[in-house]
Amino acid sequence: MRRHPAPLTLTTALLLPLALSGCAFGAYFPPTTTLERQISGVYEGVGIGPTGRVPYRLTLGLVERDGRASGSLVNLESRKVYAGSGPFRRLADGTELTLKLYENGAHRANLYLVRHDKDGTVTLDGHLRTVLLGREALGYTLQLRPIPPAQP
Repeated sequence: MRRHPAPLTLTTALLLPLALSGCAFGAYFPPTTTLERQISGVYEGVGIGPTGRVPYRLTLGLVERDGRASGSLVNLESRKVYAGSGPFRRLADGTELTLKLYENGAHRANLYLVRHDKDGTVTLDGHLRTVLLGREALGYTLQLRPIPPAQP
């Protein structure tokens, strides 16, 4: 014979939210760290490769606690959008990002960037390698600069 679960009593129903909310009291994290504020944002620049100069826009977000970066890369010429994520690591002179980029669920490219901040000038330098049949094919050298957020 099959047993049915006991219905929630009024007391149990009222105490359940209090019991579950107590799990998060010690787990408060500030919404962004200094590193996240420094790196997260919108960048624009050009890629130079076998097909010439190609303009790109990268929207980048960083979660320091997880050691992950994510974002979307837009080819401003063809309007193709690639979304991806990957790890980052701190270097002595910047931060290294490695993202696998996907278009419609298919792995299309790998993005390798290093963020430099020299004399107040921030750049993301690196390369974009397209993926064809599971192997890196065409390579583009990228240089991106941050775009300041729009003022209201």
